[in-house]
Amino acid sequence: MWLILALLSAFFAAVTSILSKIGIDGVNSNLATAIRTVVVVIMAWGMVFLTNTQGGISDISKKSWIFLILSGLATGISWLCYYKALQLGEASKVVPIDKLSVVITLILAFVFLHENFTSKSLVGCILIAAGTLLMTL
Repeated sequence: MWLILALLSAFFAAVTSILSKIGIDGVNSNLATAIRTVVVVIMAWGMVFLTNTQGGISDISKKSWIFLILSGLATGISWLCYYKALQLGEASKVVPIDKLSVVITLILAFVFLHENFTSKSLVGCILIAAGTLLMTL
């Protein structure tokens, strides 16, 4: 199931990039990010209430609150940078560079989460980075 959801995530991320590039034409990138964020907030809370999981808020630990808030801040900064880059550059160049987050995530997961970094991971990172370079030149 995780594979299907991951593929759907990739598909909708791609659709998001195209819709965003069209949508930010003539719109301040910060304003566009704010509008997108409001839609995401409404949709996320809608899913919480639809699945009746709002009662779990009181069970969230202080540590989880801190890291979820930090994650939200990182997401906000990422979106602001992404929208500005998308407004200034071509989607076909901005998106591959944005996807270098895969390489950065693997490195950070190794350093901070002590996840395995195998030779296969290393080769994959090199290929992603090389592919990104090739697509953006």
